[in-house]
Amino acid sequence: MGILGLAKLIADAAPSAVKENEMKNFFGRKVAVDASMSLYQFLVAVRQEGNMLTTADGETTSHLMGFFYRTIRMVDNGIKPVYVFDGKPPTMKGGELAKRQERREEAQKALEKAEEAGNVEDIDKFSRRLVKVTKTHSEEAKTLLKLMGIPYVQAPCEAEAQCAALAKAGKVYGVATEDMDALTFGTPVLLRHMTFSEARKMPIKEFHLPKVLEEMEINHEEFIDMCILLGCDYCDSIRGIGPKRAIELIRKHKNIEGILKNLDKKKYSPPESWPYPEARRLFVEPEVKDPEEIEIKWTEPDEEGLIHYMCEEKGFSEERIRNGAKKLTKARNSSTQGRLDSFFKVLPQPASGVNKRKSNEKPGSAKKSKSGNSKFKKGR
Repeated sequence: MGILGLAKLIADAAPSAVKENEMKNFFGRKVAVDASMSLYQFLVAVRQEGNMLTTADGETTSHLMGFFYRTIRMVDNGIKPVYVFDGKPPTMKGGELAKRQERREEAQKALEKAEEAGNVEDIDKFSRRLVKVTKTHSEEAKTLLKLMGIPYVQAPCEAEAQCAALAKAGKVYGVATEDMDALTFGTPVLLRHMTFSEARKMPIKEFHLPKVLEEMEINHEEFIDMCILLGCDYCDSIRGIGPKRAIELIRKHKNIEGILKNLDKKKYSPPESWPYPEARRLFVEPEVKDPEEIEIKWTEPDEEGLIHYMCEEKGFSEERIRNGAKKLTKARNSSTQGRLDSFFKVLPQPASGVNKRKSNEKPGSAKKSKSGNSKFKKGR
């Protein structure tokens, strides 16, 4: 789910923090990709197109096709992707997972009725709601990525949190995902629609967290509390408080504790035994691997290994897989010249008077040298 209504709120309250871009303009960038989100997208998208691919034994292979061709598309545009896979969900996410299971059971019943009635449109709709990423899907994707020479990271917990940690550490430029909570976890740059199909022709939306905080006139701690008010995966929110009201309350009272002290509880009733402090802690201190201990390395694709796995085991066309492997090799050998700003990048200064009390805590803010010039930081 991510954060309810956050993308629209940012578009309304911090419009200059969002840019639309083309894939080719990320040439030379290292990008952390939410692998589990990508798997789900590929499984649903191919099902929608009516071309669910399987082996002769009926084993689904649509996700492998998606990973293979979309990764080639990114690499062909000079992007260096590193995929991050979900680990175990946090205990606090159990409530959200239980709700998802209930919705799946409802969808299963609706699908059975649609099949009895022969309603093709409803069959398709409810079938999509039953799509689920399994451990097998993830392991097969990892095997494919290794053969393609593309690095991946197994997160101990949430993939978005691990992606954000890599971005904050400067290991990658940004995070490619549809879940807006990557910003809540602190990624400086979030990239939406990067893993979408070319057929959808959607521009990549680039969200810059430092600019979001500057325009909203809040710091990151306040931003996290605002996201909890909007609605996240870890706990319920206060019924009746929408995005506009949430940002107004945070600006006025600074945190949820301050809001609760001044809230008209007859009009806005907080959830009983509301575990917002634990939700906040999961965003501030998520369970992640230390980025400095993670080696990210792109290697030459194993063409013959790809042929064996994708063609002999999974039934794909040898000609198409060989052509894809050659594109990977060509892109790898032709992308040695990086972006100029991958060597030095001037970091933006915080706006005058905004968040002075915690401006040194804002992601991406630059510190002044004694001479008054911005220090240079090695880019990604």
